[in-house]
Amino acid sequence: MRKVILFSFFLMLGLVISQFLPTLAGGYFDSVKVVTDTLLYICLGFIMINVGREFEVDKSRWRSYTQDYFIAMATAACPWILVCLYYIFILLPSVYWGNQQAWEENLLLSRFAAPTSAGILFTMLAAAGLKATWVYKKIQVLAIFDDLDTILLMIPLQIMMVGLKWQLGIILFVVTFLLVLGWKKMGQYNLLQNWQYILLYSILIYTATHGIYLASSTLFGLDGGIHIEVLLPAFVLGMIMKHYHNGESKTEIRAADTVSYLFMLLVGISMPAFFGVDFSAQAESSSSLIAAQPFMSWPMIALHVVIVSTLSNIGKLFPMFFYRHRSVRERLALSIGMFTRGEVGAGIIFIALSYNLGGPALMISVLTIVFNLILTGIFVVWVEKLTRSAYNDRKDQ
Repeated sequence: MRKVILFSFFLMLGLVISQFLPTLAGGYFDSVKVVTDTLLYICLGFIMINVGREFEVDKSRWRSYTQDYFIAMATAACPWILVCLYYIFILLPSVYWGNQQAWEENLLLSRFAAPTSAGILFTMLAAAGLKATWVYKKIQVLAIFDDLDTILLMIPLQIMMVGLKWQLGIILFVVTFLLVLGWKKMGQYNLLQNWQYILLYSILIYTATHGIYLASSTLFGLDGGIHIEVLLPAFVLGMIMKHYHNGESKTEIRAADTVSYLFMLLVGISMPAFFGVDFSAQAESSSSLIAAQPFMSWPMIALHVVIVSTLSNIGKLFPMFFYRHRSVRERLALSIGMFTRGEVGAGIIFIALSYNLGGPALMISVLTIVFNLILTGIFVVWVEKLTRSAYNDRKDQ
């Protein structure tokens, strides 16, 4: 629970800092922004490598995972679609309901609601003594799959944002190559996996992807840059490592937690200023429709946060309709376990920021993650009680 509280604290602290950073940094703000964004991408790479290391499947039984993948995909898609519809039909004026740009921007931003926070969830369920249960083992599969689905769907969403260009052919080739490599070489490379090396790999991945972007931008202009996000390369690198873990070591846990805390702080710092801003002037100069929307009162934002959180968690109840060989309580426990949000969702918001998305929808998205983090302890206790109740009933029969 301490980890969840710290996640929320650092995200909120970063959000507060972001409001004063332009004034404090003054003329150095652009340089500070480059440094914080670089660190954020490196931290995101570190986190995604560790998510990839958790991806363990028996390839000889790949058909048995087909149902799990499609259930995970739908469990990620339902909250995403519900939140997107809410952003379109509730937050935007009706004049934008049929606007293509409005749909594109909201489809990208609302994707934050899709991924489950696998790291937080596994740690807390294991601490609750549920590691040997069906619920834990099935959540482990679904949470990893919905993170993978989120990463893969970001590619067409980004293509939708930038339009069809020849550079996209190169990006699709790289993505296909990485996916094939990850599947064929899963768990085969005996790479060093101490936190220092994971951090080094993340730095190298960021250097390679950002280097490609800088080189292509120099040759073809800013609009012609080949932008490969660190999400998939980092995840695939984690996949192809031999699957032994140093996660039980206190040093490794402390290092991984520190990187996650820094990541959440940097996501908060990356947010645009909301206080003392002339939103009417910002609306006139913004190329983004959702960033151009007028800001709203904080009580109204709080109401939207509660509603968006509720919608995103309702969407996560999709597994309730499957696994009929298990009890209703176990399926409900499985679904509630998927409510947890964290680093990957925050990473999606940061990527959305790179497309100049903002406005009240951005603030609602960030605060929704914070709200769900605060509720994580309640979710895990709920999962534990439902699982133990189902197990005790099975024992009595």
